[in-house]
Amino acid sequence: MPLRAHLLELRRRLFFAALGLVVGAIAGWFLYVPVLDLLQQPLRDVAADRDTIVALNFAGVATSFDMKIKVSLFLGVFVSSPWWIYQLWAFVTPGLTTKERRYAVGFLAGAVPLFLAGAALAFWALPNAVRLLTEFTPEDATNLIDAQTYLSFVMRLLLAFGLAFLLPVLMVALNFAGIGRAETWRRAWRWAVLVAFTFSAVMTPTPDALTMIVVALPICGLYFVALGVCALHDRRVDRRRRAEGLPALDGSMPPEQDRLA
Repeated sequence: MPLRAHLLELRRRLFFAALGLVVGAIAGWFLYVPVLDLLQQPLRDVAADRDTIVALNFAGVATSFDMKIKVSLFLGVFVSSPWWIYQLWAFVTPGLTTKERRYAVGFLAGAVPLFLAGAALAFWALPNAVRLLTEFTPEDATNLIDAQTYLSFVMRLLLAFGLAFLLPVLMVALNFAGIGRAETWRRAWRWAVLVAFTFSAVMTPTPDALTMIVVALPICGLYFVALGVCALHDRRVDRRRRAEGLPALDGSMPPEQDRLA
């Protein structure tokens, strides 16, 4: 496809993804009350442990309405995740054969649970982060947290971990599209581990190393699982090309042509 066609296809997929996000946000509008109650639970736990006031503060007249819209959009990202993840895959599929496009089901079956698992891991780390960050409140003081700031913090945390867990699936998708071979990912494994631990240290603002390690290990494990899938796919593609008398993607020639050379 020419560059203009790729850009038009990207615009089309982004439009469909945004449309799905709007539909998911409508569903999130009706789930606002229980979800907001769940997000405030870490604050209530801290307040109960310290016998003090730790709560959200809606400072402006329209803050509560603005908060409801943002929470609805936030929920829309998760509710519509199968749809916009599929749009990501659909943008890649023009570079695949008809047989390889059948892997869309497997891509979605792996990507959606991983995205939600990453968000769940972040939500597991959220109470520890809230407990740490509120420990600096002086005694006999009240900690009224701005609702907008707290929501932005939670949204960044959950979305960042969800997208981090989605990256190994994107690695496999690029490999199937012929863009990144397993050897490329294998040479970069040290950088991948370093980035995973750095990301975990930044996104889990707790002083203990155990939480950082618990968060970083699944990301590293998913990277190496994706690396293994890419290696198996490259081996199968190279074997098929040699059987057809073509050079493998790694540059090696079929046995007959290699002997002639």
